[in-house]
Amino acid sequence: MNINRRQALGLAAGAAAIPFIGLSARSALAAAAEADQRIMEFTGGKTPETGKITLTAPEIAENGNTVPVSVSVDSAMEGDDLVESVMIVADGNPNPAVATFHFTPMSGEAAATSRMRLAQTQNVIAVARMKDGSVFMDKKLVKVTIGGCGG
Repeated sequence: MNINRRQALGLAAGAAAIPFIGLSARSALAAAAEADQRIMEFTGGKTPETGKITLTAPEIAENGNTVPVSVSVDSAMEGDDLVESVMIVADGNPNPAVATFHFTPMSGEAAATSRMRLAQTQNVIAVARMKDGSVFMDKKLVKVTIGGCGG
């Protein structure tokens, strides 16, 4: 069997690509697992309930480099109804931790707005931790047409 130079280069390129096949699926699974771990650390192992927290994010992000996101928590901001912190996680990013906002009674309301990068279509998760130890979560799926984390 005779192999010409073009065929040899093609075989070499194919052999070099074998370790990278499925790499994005493995990294996405790793990012989702890390996101779950960050949420468990933030909540102290408690399972977050739904309600009280509202996450606002676009359903479709044309460009993953700058995706607007807002979070607000229905709270009196005093006593046990005080929101201590809100964490935002993107479960498909190489580094899923996006932001953590801390609040005090002087904040007046538990609300924050920011922009973030999203590598691909993924869930954006907001978790609020209250002074009484309760935790609440909201989640939105954001479809990204152009990735923002090197994608």
